[in-house]
Amino acid sequence: MAPTRLTASQLIDVVVDDGTFTRWDEPAMQPTTDEAYLDDLRRAREKSGVDESVITGEGLIRGRRVAVIVSEFTFLAGSIGQAAADRIVAAIERATREGLPLLAGPASGGTRMQEGTLAFLSMVRITAAVRAHREAALPYLVYLRHPTTGGVMASWGSLGHMTVAEPGAMLGFLGPRVYEALYGEPFPENVQVAENLFDKGLVDAVVSPDELPAILDRALTMLVPDAAAPVARPATLDTRPSTVSAWTSVERSRNPKRPGLRQLLTYAADDVLPLNGTGQGENDPWLLLAIARFGTRSCIVLGHNRPRHPLNTAMGPASLREARRGMRLAEELGLPLLTVIDTPGAALSKEAEEGGLAGEIARSLHELVGLRSPTVSVLLGQGAGGGALALLPADRTIAAQHSWLSPLPPEGASAIVHRTTEFAAQMSEAQGVHVAALYANRIVDHIVDERDDAATEARAFSERMGAAIEYELAAVAGTPIETLLRERVTRYRSLGPALG
Repeated sequence: MAPTRLTASQLIDVVVDDGTFTRWDEPAMQPTTDEAYLDDLRRAREKSGVDESVITGEGLIRGRRVAVIVSEFTFLAGSIGQAAADRIVAAIERATREGLPLLAGPASGGTRMQEGTLAFLSMVRITAAVRAHREAALPYLVYLRHPTTGGVMASWGSLGHMTVAEPGAMLGFLGPRVYEALYGEPFPENVQVAENLFDKGLVDAVVSPDELPAILDRALTMLVPDAAAPVARPATLDTRPSTVSAWTSVERSRNPKRPGLRQLLTYAADDVLPLNGTGQGENDPWLLLAIARFGTRSCIVLGHNRPRHPLNTAMGPASLREARRGMRLAEELGLPLLTVIDTPGAALSKEAEEGGLAGEIARSLHELVGLRSPTVSVLLGQGAGGGALALLPADRTIAAQHSWLSPLPPEGASAIVHRTTEFAAQMSEAQGVHVAALYANRIVDHIVDERDDAATEARAFSERMGAAIEYELAAVAGTPIETLLRERVTRYRSLGPALG
């Protein structure tokens, strides 16, 4: 049995706090004198109970003021003509002027065919309005409903900072009826389904309408945080490097029981909303992207998912494309970016080379060096090669006591220099990969102690790391961005032991 789909008014009733919704809509002025089309519009009004295919306005969601644009599919299949586009643009621009986050809930077949090319080109001005809203560092959140296709999916339906979808919703560019009419065969099944788009990294989650208010409340609490109180000085600021050998740290970092990014978020973050994929059809399991809050400090967090096998190097170019999505989100939303490094290296494969791995590392470095957002990086465990380097540049760097950073895994360095991997331990010491050398060379600013191995105290270690993260996020958040950018470049120009 097919699920019951909500009308625009019903969705608003579910999402918006009772009695708080106020409509913004002016009467729809239709650009037509065509009698047949006017008859279509009259019948659509009678069927749907509304005067156009979208309802706009504002209301409170868990007490927070939010602008809302919702499609009414029973009005000519939610299609967008010039009057509907006028209404959407006016609502987006008002939300931008008033500094409101915006929730869009499209359900549409796309452009209104009765109005042709002018209606089609309305998607450009809607997109321009969304761009201006995002450039104002205001959240734009999208709930894709069944069905959303055509020009709507190819414009304001696909531009959310965070995009979630209705279960079982048909979502895509091409309408199946159009495909069958053009090519004489049905479109393949289960391609344009919300759950498949989630698997492909095109939407962040699939949630039912009744789950939506809680998700929106959590997202907006982190994306539009209240003024945060000062953060107490953590004891980890007094931690100094371990005296064990570099190789001992390398071995400890490879312990399968060592806490990784997921454990860090579970034990140390106050809330986490995972995001999913690049939004461009790629979803690499080796990178985690989320909105998170540590204590009173919100951030975009991205980092390496710890592999099950310590030498598994499956992180490929798609991971870094997903990472760059996180970088753009931080910059647009004015949130700090937290990068977490725990990788034995980037993928070494034909697929990685043909996927442009080297170029993705370069573009990631390019983004981080000039990112107009405060940045904190964390060396959590292994830090080998370009996969680590791609997430390292930051205003402040925190290191777990037994993390490390190296151009290659020590075995690889030994193979290059000695033509055997037998000198890996000596190479790790000679190259200065461990925290003692990183701290002396001013690569690391803040060390989080392990007592004496994070693998034996996952929760306690993660909580100490979380306190250090909250402190450093607060420290960089109070610095003007131009100062951060200047000091970030200077930082990497002057690495090495402090002189004098």
